[in-house]
Amino acid sequence: MCGIVGVISKAPVNQLIYDALLLLQHRGQDAAGIVTMQGQKCFMHKARGMVRDVFRTRNMRGLPGNVGLGQVRYPTAGNAYSEEEAQPFYVNAPYGIVLVHNGNLTNAHALKAELFEVDRRHINTESDTEVLINVLAHELEMAGRDLPLTPAQIFKAVSTVHKRIKGSYGVIALIAGHGLLAFRDPYGIRPLCFGQSGDGEVMVASESVALEGTGHTLTRDLAPGEALFIDTQGTIHTQQCAENPTLNPCMFEFVYLARPDSVMDGISVYQARLNMGETLAQRLISTIPPSEIDVVIPIPESSRPSAMQLAHRIGKPYREGFVKNRYVGRTFIMPGQSTRKKSVRQKLNAIGLEFKGRNVLLVDDSIVRGTTSKEIVQMAREAGAKKVYLASAAPPVRFPNVYGIDMPTKEELIAHGRSIEEIRQFIGADALIYQDVDAMKRVVGQLRPGLNGFEASCFDGTYITGDVSAEDFATMQAQRQSQPEEEDLPARSRLALQSGGDQ
Repeated sequence: MCGIVGVISKAPVNQLIYDALLLLQHRGQDAAGIVTMQGQKCFMHKARGMVRDVFRTRNMRGLPGNVGLGQVRYPTAGNAYSEEEAQPFYVNAPYGIVLVHNGNLTNAHALKAELFEVDRRHINTESDTEVLINVLAHELEMAGRDLPLTPAQIFKAVSTVHKRIKGSYGVIALIAGHGLLAFRDPYGIRPLCFGQSGDGEVMVASESVALEGTGHTLTRDLAPGEALFIDTQGTIHTQQCAENPTLNPCMFEFVYLARPDSVMDGISVYQARLNMGETLAQRLISTIPPSEIDVVIPIPESSRPSAMQLAHRIGKPYREGFVKNRYVGRTFIMPGQSTRKKSVRQKLNAIGLEFKGRNVLLVDDSIVRGTTSKEIVQMAREAGAKKVYLASAAPPVRFPNVYGIDMPTKEELIAHGRSIEEIRQFIGADALIYQDVDAMKRVVGQLRPGLNGFEASCFDGTYITGDVSAEDFATMQAQRQSQPEEEDLPARSRLALQSGGDQ
């Protein structure tokens, strides 16, 4: 899961994109990049690190133009430490195309060979985004050969892209001298929405919070398979480009990934988490008598709405027992497991007053690898808790994810092949309560009538695209195991493309 944004305006967009990326920083902290276009010339700056660290005044001065896009990266394919794989990606033909992508292509390896052998295009990294931009470039070349490029030809190219690539994707691209293109996978797995400001400025982004926080009004979400093209005059063109599209948004967005103040596909993320807390309370009551619980404490941040609703439902006080250090990255999305383990106590500190002599119920949004949960339970005991119960607002994560979430190998999942009791023993809690899969789908789905379903493969093992093979899992596992640790890498350097500013 990455955060992407694109803007077309009558004024310079570099500061606007920077501000939007700050609002999307929770979606990725590994790298950040911005590209702008002035006329037909591209200006790019990208590097590893947080937005505030990647962009300095000199970099912003080197990003002129009234149209642009940006991305915050959370790597799920390719090398997590490679600066060459930071986005945006650029190809110079046809037209000059720059692209950012949120998601994961499940057939990237096969496409890479096809691009080289058939399309005569060379891929220089392990990134599936480089594969995607080359597929799009080839199809735009085929659709617009010997003809002026029109919205109809662009949509024709996107239609063919949908047929060639598999997996999940939200895409924003700039076509030099023509405008901004955005499209979404036919299953609607990864989110993408757009909105406008009063002066006709148009923004496309992963989450509505990026629009609202920069003075834009949310127009709507892109439909699954739909393409949006905004020409240089600001005229919006849309067309459905996929056959038999269905809306199956990623459930993990509502569990953990998205900000609570976002609305995705008509569903309030905050309300979804409140509803999860309601059903989790019902599960809890059938497992532990509420009389045995003195206080409900969330594990910040994503679990707060669920914990509040659960506490209200069982009639117990809700308290903040952990203080979060906001200057440490989100534990779940750190590339190396060793880094993840080391960061837990740097990230959270217990308030002893809320734990001492009490039976505490800790509520987390999900339990993925179990290492963080184990450490937090131990912290609660060290703070003086008599008993420590743990409840997860999400069901057990038992299956690998192939659609853009960092959990591709089953060996890393604490719930894979283990009973609830075995998980409880590993974590060290006095009791462990999980959300029910069907109840979760029901209470979140009722917020959007007509929804086809959810992509919830990490919980139920159903891969919505129907084309994920054992070979795909093996390829991703091999790639993951080959990842170097950061300390083994040479010092990184920044990249820039045709930038007029001092780098």
